[in-house]
Amino acid sequence: MKEILSREEEIIAVEQAWAKAHLNLDLDALENILSDQYRQVQADGKVIGKGELLASYRSGLRKWEIAESDQYEIRLLENVALLIGRWRGKGENQGKKFDYSARFLAVYQLDGGHWKLVSDLSIPLGE
Repeated sequence: MKEILSREEEIIAVEQAWAKAHLNLDLDALENILSDQYRQVQADGKVIGKGELLASYRSGLRKWEIAESDQYEIRLLENVALLIGRWRGKGENQGKKFDYSARFLAVYQLDGGHWKLVSDLSIPLGE
């Protein structure tokens, strides 16, 4: 029998699948989680879309040792959810090692019965 999840639990499950997809470089999962209208605000202020983000993963130049999120706070607004959490990432991107924690805001929208990631941004935490 399938467990019935609350909307908050559904969103957390998608967020955790997002982190797992990073760790495993599961491009199909990443593509399925992202809305076609996805926009990411990067640390330098640049805004990229779904195609640019997926291309950066397809390049093979990014590898993850750690990709996880926690400390969730969710605000539901009808079919939109604002998720604030903490992200931890460690690995290598284009030959450069990275190891950081960040506070993030992710915007999810219910689309055809599935939560899709519409937008996100993160701010590194001072260690």
